[in-house]
Parts: sequence; C-alpha cells; structure tokens
Amino acid sequence: MLPTSRQILFAISSICFALIAVALYLQHIEQMQPCPLCVIQRYMFLAVGVASLVSAISGKIREGTVLALMAALGGLYAVGKHLYVIANPGFSCGIDPMETFLNKIPTAEYLPWLFRADGLCAGATDSVLGLAIPQWSALWFVILSVLLVFVLVRKAR
Repeated sequence: MLPTSRQILFAISSICFALIAVALYLQHIEQMQPCPLCVIQRYMFLAVGVASLVSAISGKIREGTVLALMAALGGLYAVGKHLYVIANPGFSCGIDPMETFLNKIPTAEYLPWLFRADGLCAGATDSVLGLAIPQWSALWFVILSVLLVFVLVRKAR
C-alpha cells in the first residue's frame, strides 16, 4: 500500500528539517562555515520543509506542494551554481555583494548561527561519505523534487 500524499509531505518536511540539523552540525561542530550559496540552499530547504508541513496539516495538498516544488527547484538552481563554482576555481562568490546582502537580511541578523554566510563557495569541497556537501545538497533537492512531482501527479488523478 502506497503512503498517502499527506504522509509523503510529512516525510519531506522531516527530511528538510533533518538536513538543516546536519548543516548546523557541520557548521558548529565540524567548523565548516557556510558560504552565500550554502545559506541560500538552507533557505530553500526550510521553504520546502515549511510548505510541505503546512500543506500536510492544512490539507491544501496541491497549493503547498507547488510552493514546495518551486523552492526545491530554486534550491537546485542554487546548488547548480555552487557546483559550477567548485568546478571552475577561478570563479568565486566569496566576499561579494551577495554575501553582504544575505548577511543584512533580518533572518541573518537575528539568527546568525543559522543564516550568516562566512565561508567561501569554492572551499566547499570537504567530503562526507564520498560526496562534497553541495553534491549531497543536489542529490537531496533532486529526491525532494521527484517526491513533490509524484504528489502532484498522483493528486491530479
């Protein structure tokens, strides 16, 4: 028996919040400082998680799933750029206007332990279980996008 759309959305939400917890562990325990693109990915994982959770709780499956999918696709774009930066060492997004802008957003000012960008994008090459952090992020955004599309297609029937 297949899980219901609400169960899938609760699972997606849990996965997103767990990924944020892993990011915080890597930042605060392993001293891996997030770069601007990492922080954007955090925002996207949170958006997917919150939209999925609200959708599952409220019963507005289609609306919440579409919002979550848009955030997941935004995350895929951000991680795609991040992987491009890593693959092209001369290209950087380090200390630049994007970092300054991100660090001035109220969430970064009030929750710097979660949203402050202090690292260099090109430096995110440390591997965890064989993949760099941006590669893991890309994998999870793909998985979440596929699950969200499944919920949308399934609900449309």
